[in-house]
Amino acid sequence: MGINSCGTTLIDEGLFKNIGAITWDTTAKTTGFTAVSGNGYFVNTTSGAITVTLPSSPSAGDVVGIADYANTADTNNITIGRNGSNIQGQASDFIISTEGTSILLIYVDATKGWLSTDAAQASDIVAPTYIVATGGTITEDGDFKIHTFTGPGTFTVCSVGNPYGGPNSVDYLVVAGGGAGGNTTGGAGGGAGGYRTSYPSCGAGSIPVSVSGYPITVGGGGTGAPFGAASSQGSSSIFSTITSTGGGRGAYANAVPGGAGTAASGGPGGSGGGGRYNIDAVGGSGNSPPVSPPQGNNGGPGSNIAYTGSGGGGASATGNTGTPTSGGAGGAGSANLISGSSVAYAGGGGGGKYCQPGTGGAGGAGGGGAGNNTNFQLGIAGTANTGGGSGASDCGSSAGVNGGSGIVVIRYKFQ
Repeated sequence: MGINSCGTTLIDEGLFKNIGAITWDTTAKTTGFTAVSGNGYFVNTTSGAITVTLPSSPSAGDVVGIADYANTADTNNITIGRNGSNIQGQASDFIISTEGTSILLIYVDATKGWLSTDAAQASDIVAPTYIVATGGTITEDGDFKIHTFTGPGTFTVCSVGNPYGGPNSVDYLVVAGGGAGGNTTGGAGGGAGGYRTSYPSCGAGSIPVSVSGYPITVGGGGTGAPFGAASSQGSSSIFSTITSTGGGRGAYANAVPGGAGTAASGGPGGSGGGGRYNIDAVGGSGNSPPVSPPQGNNGGPGSNIAYTGSGGGGASATGNTGTPTSGGAGGAGSANLISGSSVAYAGGGGGGKYCQPGTGGAGGAGGGGAGNNTNFQLGIAGTANTGGGSGASDCGSSAGVNGGSGIVVIRYKFQ
């Protein structure tokens, strides 16, 4: 039995009524002890749980007060040892496991033993306060506020919460700009922008904040290049200590159709760009530079399948190698509920199919653009503010197209 975070807190107008009946010991207790009737004690469980043993052979009217000194009873409990007498009519110890709890116990008789006349948390007396902040587009989801940045800005924390509100930390989603796909002769899809998030993880990995301004960088998508030139990697997105790296560029044509070399392989990035038509071509490395958990996956490796480009990597899957009838599909992105609804981000771009019967590769879920196989037609750009890689522009002298821009989303409890 006891007071816990899921139970009912007893509060009445007598909270201060019996203060005159006891003398409070203002030296906080840090180890177990036996209480003396008529005394109140502040119990400090910062270093570990503590047991307070009630007086033996109590008389009717004996009173003991106990208060959680450091608001740590939720982590390290205070056990009230019954010492042979009932508490609340039960032959069991009483556990305080809610932070900030104070309680007055009066011994009544052998049947009921010690009864609680007053119990409260400090938060029942002092109103809780929470983070107040500005910046970006602000929406609400229940007790949480969401700040969405689709371009550069500042997340400004105007005030933080008190110990009875909070927590003074925020969850985040930081997605970088997607890489641009390659062009012509088995061009490959661009890799998705790096995908990093603390949500949903019940506070694990969230970032503590203080009264300050936090600059926000939202990465742009990589730029598609003309025939025979390299498209570019996406740009990084940044919030506080979190940097997500732009997606790698997709492979592009060089002077020797099907030849090996730098052009034939995808570029590294948050997720790597796909490799183009060549068995020696490799997909670009994802999660580059490495972070934990990984921010993305590798691009699909090249192959000797009829001038077919591979897909760029996505947040949750590697890019795919093409087939005889299709360019490689982009790797799938990841869905996230941080905004209050499920939205997919960071899909890889699809590979191209060089003027052959068949289709370009599909873009990965999460804003990845599809590849193309029609003469002089462009691939599909990555979707803005998803970090999706763009699809390859294949066949003829087609230029590459741009990757999708990134996004930063911040979420915290405000009431």
